[in-house]
Amino acid sequence: MRFMILVKADKTTEAGVPPTEELISAMGKLNDEMAEAGVLIAAEGLQPSSKGMRIEFSGSKRIMTDGPFTEAKELIAGFTLIRVNSREEAIEWTSRMPFADGEVVEVRPLFEPSDFLS
Repeated sequence: MRFMILVKADKTTEAGVPPTEELISAMGKLNDEMAEAGVLIAAEGLQPSSKGMRIEFSGSKRIMTDGPFTEAKELIAGFTLIRVNSREEAIEWTSRMPFADGEVVEVRPLFEPSDFLS
C-alpha cells in the first residue's frame, strides 16, 4: 500500500522561509530510517505558491494563473510518499515526524491498479 503524507503550508512556508536546521536534521534522520526500512519512495519540499501556477481546464481552453495563492490553509508545503504493509504502519511512520505542536499533516492512500479491477 502506498500513502502520501501531505504537509500543509503556512505563512512561513509561503514566505519562502526554509525549515530550521533542527527540523531539516530530524527529518533527514527519519527519512534515512524510512529508506533503510525500504518504505520511503520520495520526500520533497515544495517552493512557495508565488513560484507556481494553476491551470484551469474549461472545455478546450486552458487558463493559466500565476501564484501566489491566498488560501494558504489549502496549500501543500511538502510531501512524503511511502510504501507500507498497512494503514497502521503508515500512521506509525507519520507519527514519528518531528513537527511542532499544532501542526497537522494529512495521510492519504494512493489508488493501486487493483482498485480499478472488477
